[in-house]
Amino acid sequence: MTTPITGRLTLLFAVAVGIIVTNLFAPQTLVGMIGGSLGLSQSQQGLVAMAPLAGYAAGLLLLVPLADRLENRALVLRLLLIAIIAASLCSVAPNAPLLLVALVVLGLSCSAIQVLVPLAASMAPAAQRGRTIGNVMSGLMFGILLSRPMASLIADLYQWRAFYLCNATLMLLLWAALYRALPRRHPGNPQRYPALLLSLWELLREQPVLRQRALTAALVMATFSLFWTTVALRLVRPPFQLDYKEVALFALVGVTGALATPWFGRLGDRGGTRPGTVASHLMVIAAFLIAARAGNGALPFWPGLGLLAFSAVLLDVGVTGDQTLGRRVINLIEPDSVRGRINALFVGLFFVGGALGSALSGLAWAHGGWSLTCLLGAGLALAALVAQARQR
Repeated sequence: MTTPITGRLTLLFAVAVGIIVTNLFAPQTLVGMIGGSLGLSQSQQGLVAMAPLAGYAAGLLLLVPLADRLENRALVLRLLLIAIIAASLCSVAPNAPLLLVALVVLGLSCSAIQVLVPLAASMAPAAQRGRTIGNVMSGLMFGILLSRPMASLIADLYQWRAFYLCNATLMLLLWAALYRALPRRHPGNPQRYPALLLSLWELLREQPVLRQRALTAALVMATFSLFWTTVALRLVRPPFQLDYKEVALFALVGVTGALATPWFGRLGDRGGTRPGTVASHLMVIAAFLIAARAGNGALPFWPGLGLLAFSAVLLDVGVTGDQTLGRRVINLIEPDSVRGRINALFVGLFFVGGALGSALSGLAWAHGGWSLTCLLGAGLALAALVAQARQR
């Protein structure tokens, strides 16, 4: 890649991934509304949040490896067109099975994000790669964290189907912007598609750093999905009893976590990857312990809501740190010709964790309520901390 990345192009990358990723996390705050309107049981509602994440993980493993063989700009534009069609279908799906299929396809096509992120990384000098990834990731994190309040607000005003129609429109505008500004990248890898897929296992076997970072990232991502899928269900019950507009305002507190993304990128560039990762895992554990106390119903309204908001910020900062530092490490793996597949494996595996967290949220909520949810989240974060301590 010879085209150097500019500030304006970095901003476009950040906005692009931020818009696309909203499709993956918005369902977490809409599970109750969607499930109620389509007749899903309480334990089945987690499937609404799980479907796009599962599709995304599949797209990362099946489609993103093509970024090492096909011209990247064309690949991104084609995937984005599929996402526009899938989001439009979500807005008119008449029943739960068809909606879940459309959500899986939508998640599959959102894997365009992981063509854009390594493309941006490949355009930056190695000494500035952490900063570039951090800046692009800040857009990604803002998209993740804004997706829930935006979805809640639109759903409160116009019902949940309107969110998908709005997002299809936004992605259409984004497609036009990327068509004009996105640079071309020809990876020049001669391997055929079956060989690319087979090489994924070889890369995973040969790269211990990739295996280690993917494992801890998957565990942390599971905690993230578990918390944000379930907290929307907790907030509409006593003593909080928030409506969807108020849930949207609550979700805005998590946006502060995205502000930490560039800082973590710079910390990695200065050699602070390991202590930064340990601190991130400790923050996630602390977040669930605080959330358990805040949401058990023993505290008055405002102290309980304030502590719950603080736990959300702490969780999002911890998750942001783990993901940013992990991405920086795996994007320093050479050569450049395998970067697409390495990113596909890393992000695909940690989104398997995210999908698992969403699926477990429905079961934890149905069988043990908020207390079991927080216990499970803290346990997953502790497992990530232990796995990190075992890494060399």
